[in-house]
Parts: sequence; C-alpha cells; structure tokens
Amino acid sequence: MAAFTTKATIASFGGKLFKLSHQSKSTGTEMSLNLYLPPQAFSSSSSSSSQNQNKIPLLIYLSGLTCSPENCSEKGFFQHGASRRGLAVLYPDTSPRGLNLPGESSSWDFGVAASFYVDATEPPFDQNYKMETWLTSELPSVLFNDEEYGRKYNLDPDRVSITGHSMGGHGALSLYLRHPGLYRSVSAFAPIANPSKCPWGEKAFSGYLGAENREEWKRHDATELVATEAWRGKDLKALVDVGTGDNFYKQGQLLPENLEKAVAEAGATGFELRYQEVSFCCYFSPPLFSCFYSRSFPPFFTLSLGYTLEKALGS
Repeated sequence: MAAFTTKATIASFGGKLFKLSHQSKSTGTEMSLNLYLPPQAFSSSSSSSSQNQNKIPLLIYLSGLTCSPENCSEKGFFQHGASRRGLAVLYPDTSPRGLNLPGESSSWDFGVAASFYVDATEPPFDQNYKMETWLTSELPSVLFNDEEYGRKYNLDPDRVSITGHSMGGHGALSLYLRHPGLYRSVSAFAPIANPSKCPWGEKAFSGYLGAENREEWKRHDATELVATEAWRGKDLKALVDVGTGDNFYKQGQLLPENLEKAVAEAGATGFELRYQEVSFCCYFSPPLFSCFYSRSFPPFFTLSLGYTLEKALGS
C-alpha cells in the first residue's frame, strides 16, 4: 500500500511538483505536503547503476502563518533554483486540519495554519498538534522509505537542510537547534527569531505550551537555544535575511537582533544576518532572492536553498 495519496502532478522547471497527503500517526489526521523533484531525480531513477552516485538532496521549507503547502510552491517558485541545482524541495503543511477544536479557528495567528511547529502540551491541542514529531521523525521516515517517491527517485536522507519564512523561519531555526545533526544547515526569511519575547510567540506558546511554563518556551526559541551548551562555540551554518521594510519587523515581531546578540555571546560561528531594503512579509520576494543568488553568487546555494552548496549539502 502506498504511503502517500497523490492528488496532483504538475510539470515544473523540467521536474515535477507532486501534491500529496498521508495519514499521520503523530497528528491523527490526514496531513498535506507538496514535493518537488528536480529533473535530475528522473534521470537518476532511470539508471540503477548510477543511483548511489546521484542521490538527490532535500530542502524542507516551512511556511508562515495562514499558509498551506501551496503558498511557496505556487508563489515562491523555489522550483526554479532547485531545478538548476538538482535539489528536491518538501513543502509540509502548517498544522493539522479538520479537527474543529475549540479556539483553533478563532484567529489567524493561532490554531489552524499557525502551529508554530511545536508538540503542544496544553489541551485541547495536546492530542493532535504534534508538529515537531511529524516534521522531524514521522514524515522523513515515511518519505525516505517510500517506494514511490523516496526510494524510486533516490532521495538522500544524509543531505537534508531546512529553511522557512516568518513562523516557518522560527520553525526552521528552532528545529535545527533542537535536533543537532539532523539537518546540514538552516536558513530563514524574516523569521520570528525570539518568539518568547514577541506578541505572536507569546500567544502561541501560551496556548500550546502553557501560559506559566516559560521555561518550556525557551526550549522552542532560537534565541534561547543558541545560548545552550550544545551550541556554544559551534559552527551554526545558519543564514538569516530580514527585510527592513517589513512592517512585522518594525512592530517587533521578528527580533533578529536578539538572535544575533545571543550568537555573539555564545561564541558561535557560521551565522550571518543580512538586512535587505525590502519586505519579506509576502511570497513575492523569496523567488527574487532564489534566482539572484543561484545565478550571481555561485558559492551561495541561495538563502532559500539551504545556505551554501558546500556547507549545506556536502559532497
């Protein structure tokens, strides 16, 4: 029995974008995801003798508040840069859906499409909002062991990087820091970099982790995590871009300066924070940077495609 239900197959930049779903044991719901396979995946799958030499690295892209797997795959067009570099891109959903839990659809920044990528401990979300487990354990296992997609197209479980936008930037940073060694690198567009100190994060963490349990908040906050012993003096392999024209940055929702300060105090290396004179609050800026970096700066695999080709994907 196939692990995934294929809902659509779309030709994209020489490769294919698959719209998939599977029944998740972590969330107890059907979870949606999009998977882009570059043209190189189809050439490697046709030749069994070259499979071990032509494994396809994977980038996981986490979307922001209110989003679904469609947002970045249909507006961000990371497929363009990914097709040039032979990179698969996985676009997971932003929360479980269809549960009709009390309060999960009352606001746009909490509940449905706003999971903050944590395993909730507070009812009524504690039974189904297990996004960290789904993303770091269940989904990779299902994908890489799936005959139809993971094995057939030679996806490489040893070369995985993670990135994200806004809430997804928080998710990418926090999951990367919480699971050392799971990903090759991390990058983020306009991430919520210090969620325990901003209104969005305070609301989400109160509802998912408990209003009084601020020590647990710190375990899901990139600014707090980078200061832990696990990362002191270490090479972070992290790249963050923030648009100074972003209203959410101006409102103090993102707080990248707090993360930058924490990195410096921890003596960590390999962290780059870049301020751009644009707004990253929508999906029309990422494709510009994806194309620009992959074309004009060969050492950069592009922010959206996993930090640098050398460090993010390895050889």
